[in-house]
Amino acid sequence: MNLLYSNDKRGAYPPSWYAATAHDRTPSEPLRGDLSADVCIVGGGYTGLSAALHLAEAGFKVALLEAHRVGFGASGRNGGQLGSAQRMDQEDLEKLVGRDDAAKLWDLAEDAKTLVKSLVDRHNIDCDLKPGIATLGFSDGERAELHAHANHLKATYGYEQIDLLDADGGRALCPSPAYAGGYLDMGAAHLHPLNYALGLADAAVTAGLQLFESTEVLDIEQGTRVTVRTEHGSVSANHVILACNGYLGDLNRKVAARVMPINNFIAATEPLGADAAKVLTRDVAVADTKFVVNYFRLSADGRLLFGGGESYGYRFPADIAAKVRKPMTEIYPHLRDVRIDYAWGGTLAITMRRMPYLAKVSPNILSASGYSGHGVGTATHAGQLMALAIQGQAEGFDTMSRVPTLPFPGGPTLRSPLLVLAMTWYAMRDRLGL
Repeated sequence: MNLLYSNDKRGAYPPSWYAATAHDRTPSEPLRGDLSADVCIVGGGYTGLSAALHLAEAGFKVALLEAHRVGFGASGRNGGQLGSAQRMDQEDLEKLVGRDDAAKLWDLAEDAKTLVKSLVDRHNIDCDLKPGIATLGFSDGERAELHAHANHLKATYGYEQIDLLDADGGRALCPSPAYAGGYLDMGAAHLHPLNYALGLADAAVTAGLQLFESTEVLDIEQGTRVTVRTEHGSVSANHVILACNGYLGDLNRKVAARVMPINNFIAATEPLGADAAKVLTRDVAVADTKFVVNYFRLSADGRLLFGGGESYGYRFPADIAAKVRKPMTEIYPHLRDVRIDYAWGGTLAITMRRMPYLAKVSPNILSASGYSGHGVGTATHAGQLMALAIQGQAEGFDTMSRVPTLPFPGGPTLRSPLLVLAMTWYAMRDRLGL
């Protein structure tokens, strides 16, 4: 079964609030015939679009192949949170890779946020970019851990944009009885993810990108020049970038052994009007400390956009709204009967350590994926890092690729059932508050 078509109509965005409020963009034609390029990019999400934009601006002849539409996958469906740091906590990274590389990874993460903000500004991308993400815990102990983490970032890395929230401060921001405080990071941000992707696509095409949508890649033939074969044509290129994330399929087994697709779900309520202040009192986003994280914010038209719940098979659940309503009402019991106008699923990709997997999988094929729910900034940045590596400036790419990435037990074949067992355990820990 092909994840590209398991839950979605070919060439169409899912019926999400994002798609309903996206800017109009005429689809690009599919590739028909044979084409030569300096670089061929497979995948039209943040990674591929960012790589295409930076390479085209540097004068490369670039072809990008997207099986559906640009921003079709996780890039156009996610929670829209541009978070600070890497996906793995900085303290854990220090233990894993040492202080020197951990410091480089911190700087790269800050570069990722700066890059997104600068691209939005430079290309006038209308995507409702706004500052602020709060991270909230469920107990006094979790609040203390979050405060210690924030203080570590300040003391070790000079990060001053976090405000600590005690229990009262947390509830003043997020009036939920579930939370006991945490911190508010005003250096982080949130945005309309699909409009951001569409803006990147427009900027890349303006810079000279040859973009082909509704063009599924079927095979990649390695060689001095790589041949990328599609349904109705092919691209011959000096370099190839794999930017497929959860939709890689069988295109590269080395990546597939370390990067696993999972599904996550979001619902958009009806506009809440004056009751929006009972959800959030400021226009910031929130993520919490559950292993299967809850993440949410208010939309521009006053809806609660709430993400929660995961699945690990190919198919989305029949009733996505019901799946999201359960964690949503655990956080906001008063919304038990609120109308849900949109509910959608998306396929992202994770790694064992929740750090992205950047790798040179052959002498002229680069890959970046496995953003583990932290992709708005990291994926955009990974695209730039691969573009720079192709130009001979590989320091940032090499730092990211040095992070040890474990293969999933069982490889591509058995990783899913084994992960289900592990995630069932973590879900039970979440329910028990452990």
